[in-house]
Amino acid sequence: MRQFLTGVVTALGLVLIIGWSLLYVGALDAAADHPHGSTVHALIEWARERAVNRAAVSIEPPADLARAERIRRGAGNYAAMCVECHLSPGVENSEIRRGLYPTPPNLARSAVADGGEVRMAARRFWIIKHGIKASGMPAWSKGGMDDSAIWDLVAFLDKLPSLSPADYQQTVRASDGHSHGGMEGAHADVTGDKGHQRTHDRAGPSAHSAHGARAHDETHTH
Repeated sequence: MRQFLTGVVTALGLVLIIGWSLLYVGALDAAADHPHGSTVHALIEWARERAVNRAAVSIEPPADLARAERIRRGAGNYAAMCVECHLSPGVENSEIRRGLYPTPPNLARSAVADGGEVRMAARRFWIIKHGIKASGMPAWSKGGMDDSAIWDLVAFLDKLPSLSPADYQQTVRASDGHSHGGMEGAHADVTGDKGHQRTHDRAGPSAHSAHGARAHDETHTH
């Protein structure tokens, strides 16, 4: 028995030494365009889902989550902060999404979580608030979103799969644009153009999109 335990400990020690050596010499492929093998990917995904479910288990969505005003407010923030990675109705991919690994989920498609809609809403709240490590998903609470604004975004995500492309555009146009509390003043101070910021907030996402399209046409040449 002692020989067996000694062999096990020795084998584990060798595995650790070899693994550390590979990491130390930079043998781990960190490139986003070289995905993990299927086994490693499945293990990471399983661990992530378990962690999110555990963290979100005590979160209860507000009673007014389906209120039209929440959905309207959430639409503007989704268009400003999320759509490039998570897409909109009728859009199959985006330039930035093609280069991200793991690939962000297409939130314009229906999704199901264990426990139904309530658990899905709780999961989404936790993910938006805290982000996901090493995935490109930011912790939006660090960017200035308070809990109420995050729930507005969750409310819109619940509605998003049922929207047509035209419905989506109409909902975004009716929103307040990029309107969550906490960062607007900081953005104006950083740019040094408070007047532009106020105009941007009033004009909403349709004006922002037009501005972005012009800049893209003039400078984006690849």
